[in-house]
Amino acid sequence: MKKSLLSVLIPGMLAIALSAQDATRGGALYKQQCSSCHGDALQGRSGPPLAGGDFRSRWPAADLIDKIKNTMPLDNPGKLTGGQAADLSAYIQQANAATPAVAAAPTSEFAPTGNLNQLMRGIMFPNSNILFTVQTHDPAEKKKAGNAATADGGFNWSMWGSDLYPGWDIVDYAAIALADSAPLLLTPGRRCENGKPVPVNDPDWIRFTKEMSDVGKAAYRASQTRDQQKVSDITGDVADACLHCHQVFRDRFRRGAGRGAGAASNKELRCTKN
Repeated sequence: MKKSLLSVLIPGMLAIALSAQDATRGGALYKQQCSSCHGDALQGRSGPPLAGGDFRSRWPAADLIDKIKNTMPLDNPGKLTGGQAADLSAYIQQANAATPAVAAAPTSEFAPTGNLNQLMRGIMFPNSNILFTVQTHDPAEKKKAGNAATADGGFNWSMWGSDLYPGWDIVDYAAIALADSAPLLLTPGRRCENGKPVPVNDPDWIRFTKEMSDVGKAAYRASQTRDQQKVSDITGDVADACLHCHQVFRDRFRRGAGRGAGAASNKELRCTKN
């Protein structure tokens, strides 16, 4: 039996109408919940932009709904319902459809998965903390079984692997992680937390990256001596390497704006110098 023209067209027309209604609701919700971080026009502010070819390629519709529902808003993830996440996704997709596609900048063969903030917190931060722990804990000290767990049964990141590897080996691994992961800061195509490109060609950025790699190598050499004091001394250089980069590219504030690592103006200006 042949289908009538209306029977073919009406479902599609209904889907378009529903999508438009979803996007309208999503637009109103976006202004309430999202624009302060992502900008009134999805251009990005303290949070990354939600428009452009790079965003569309990373977040297809189905994945975008789940991301919104499970991780947004940043200060209260899970606050939004599935319906609200779907409405927001419809609005963002509609806004992107109205924006001409721009070719993405070429990236390396191994394109970055995480933004700069995630890379720092995933690799640099925990491994630096392992080195800093040497200031107060002798890696040669015999550990009792279960030391990797805290009193309440949670996981103690600073004691990671203590039940598996000798303490000095763990210090070696942390130093190597800093030295060998530092070049990841120069991966083309990586973005800052606010969506701005990491300034991989900036001379200062390159200099600070090399400083981090060099201090990681120095920490490894110190660790190889198995001398707690030598490693403790080198942690000052580790802290300085972090500080030098933070002062130029992270800890920046607009005049008269709030200060502190979590200030909105601070996040908005990260990865920029001027």
